Amino acid sequence: MQLPVLNDTPSPAEHGAKGGCSASSCGTTENQMDTLPDSIREKVQNHPCYSEDAHHYFARMHVAVAPACNIQCHYCNRKYDCANESRPGVVSELLTPDQAVKKTMAVAATIPQMTVLGIAGPGDPLANPERTFETFRRLSEEAPDIKLCVSTNGLALPDAVEELSKHNIDHVTITINTVDPEIGAKIYPWIFWKNKRIKGVKGAKILIEQQQKGLEMLIAKGILVKVNSVMIPGVNDEHLAEVSRVVKSKGAFLHNVMPLIAEAEHGTFYGVMGQRGPTPDELQDLQDSCSGDMNMMRHCRQCRADAVGLLGEDRGDEFTLDKIEEMDIDYQAAMEKRKVIHQAIQVEMDSKRLEKAAKAEQHKQEPKLTTRPVLMAVATSGQGVINVHFGHAKEFLIYEASPEGVRFISHRKADQYCGGDSTCGDGESVLQLTIRALAGCEAVLCSKVGYEPWEMLEAAGIAPNGEHAMEPIEEAVMAVYKEMAAAGKLDEKPEALRANA
Repeated sequence: MQLPVLNDTPSPAEHGAKGGCSASSCGTTENQMDTLPDSIREKVQNHPCYSEDAHHYFARMHVAVAPACNIQCHYCNRKYDCANESRPGVVSELLTPDQAVKKTMAVAATIPQMTVLGIAGPGDPLANPERTFETFRRLSEEAPDIKLCVSTNGLALPDAVEELSKHNIDHVTITINTVDPEIGAKIYPWIFWKNKRIKGVKGAKILIEQQQKGLEMLIAKGILVKVNSVMIPGVNDEHLAEVSRVVKSKGAFLHNVMPLIAEAEHGTFYGVMGQRGPTPDELQDLQDSCSGDMNMMRHCRQCRADAVGLLGEDRGDEFTLDKIEEMDIDYQAAMEKRKVIHQAIQVEMDSKRLEKAAKAEQHKQEPKLTTRPVLMAVATSGQGVINVHFGHAKEFLIYEASPEGVRFISHRKADQYCGGDSTCGDGESVLQLTIRALAGCEAVLCSKVGYEPWEMLEAAGIAPNGEHAMEPIEEAVMAVYKEMAAAGKLDEKPEALRANA
């Protein structure tokens, strides 16, 4: 079989105070997993959003049952039927709870490594409580092996905490962009509160108070909380380190600082007004500055509200309403298959964790390099190995190699320019865009690279490397880093790379 791929235990807040994570942390990694209390580890070890390592193996899905929203954000425009867009709030089909349950069962049977079902829109789930909780109630009864999650702006959260705790929901995401009402007024033009539309600072103040109250109530119930924050240059970028400090102090488990998506074609206020998003360097610097106070999630894909599959992929087109109507699902048999596959994945993850720990210990015994850090891009479709042709990559994972080791930094989207298995069309403009997306990287690791992209990558100061196909990512990245150091390539950045930075 090919792998697809409340009690006396410490609370998340207590764990953070005792252990925390270093500035290199990216969600919960394998080494950190060993230090977690059993009750927490069980909740995150197969959750692709809460565990950096799990996202290489386990899939998630979102069901779009919540159309209404109770706030307006300057970065949001909820368009329907826009299948080529990948951003929060976008869906192709709005579902009833019955349809959502049927779709979830079909996905769980077809993609057995799917472990998480979330409701994240296209509006706010807690502004649609009847539809949201009916979906959760049905799924907690009919698919008890699936983790249930909800993502909310937090305005209606305090009134929903008790109900959330009844439905097998161990994970809640709150989008908190600020703890300062003055900054909030620049992000949220209005909220809808107690049958009134409240604008400006007054509305932002109510929203912030509700978010913080809801966060505290969730922690008291033993529910893990991830905080999402959108980085908006010139608006809240210098403030988000304070947001991280505040939410950690109240017990949040994970902080996900995401880049603003503000292309004008999306029709958002920020997009129309020309508000820019952060550069990769700006985002990384902010995440690093926050990580001293908080576990950081760096592998977020800012998923659609109807996303299906591994992070970084979307198989939603396979599960449209007309297609699932034709499926004959034996969910009892599917549950047994899911159990076997989950166990096999866990065995592989445990084995790799032990191997990684042994290699890390070995690395400590080796002579310390004194070379500078290097960013490398990796083409992968999962399982923590390098297994994608450069021309077939839809995204690249970015890793930093340094004398201290290897750490995951972020992901960057790329257009596929290669239309066939072995030959590529000219695709020059798309290829150039892909190479531009890798700015700042000094190597790209993939299973294979064609002649044309090889030459263009080298011209851009990015060394193409196809010698580590099917090898574990971090081992391959460190091996390439050591080769670069031995060849004297790390004394200073290549001229082409400096020009592109």
